[in-house]
Amino acid sequence: MSSATLKKIIPCKKEQLVEMVLDIEKYPEFVPWCIEGKVFDKNESSDLITFNGDLKVGKSILNETFSSHVSYHKESDKIIVTNLDGPLKHLKNVWHFKEINNNTQLEFYIDFELKNPILNGIMKKSFMLGLNKIAKAFEERAIKLYK
Repeated sequence: MSSATLKKIIPCKKEQLVEMVLDIEKYPEFVPWCIEGKVFDKNESSDLITFNGDLKVGKSILNETFSSHVSYHKESDKIIVTNLDGPLKHLKNVWHFKEINNNTQLEFYIDFELKNPILNGIMKKSFMLGLNKIAKAFEERAIKLYK
């Protein structure tokens, strides 16, 4: 399994960053290797937003679709993502948001394993490089939209 935690201060309001992270249909506009994002079965209550989502990632004809369940817990300011289907054997991804002086402290945790052991071994070697590239894309998008 590969896992990591990143912590960053993003120069935007918490609500703006949460909205941007939940809008997976826009990920192809700024997330590296993301080709398509779709949302299904969205439900919202006073304290919870849930939906299932598909992200198609890769390049050209070499791509995979990851299906996940996403839940945003408004009171604790956490988004939790778990795997439903696709090339992942396991996924737990947690985004935690905390507003500090009109900025947002974002803590991002990911733990995953691919079903294919060979691809999993390759992924482990480039995992942090890819994760940092994606994190930078989210930060740059937030600055572009909200700064």
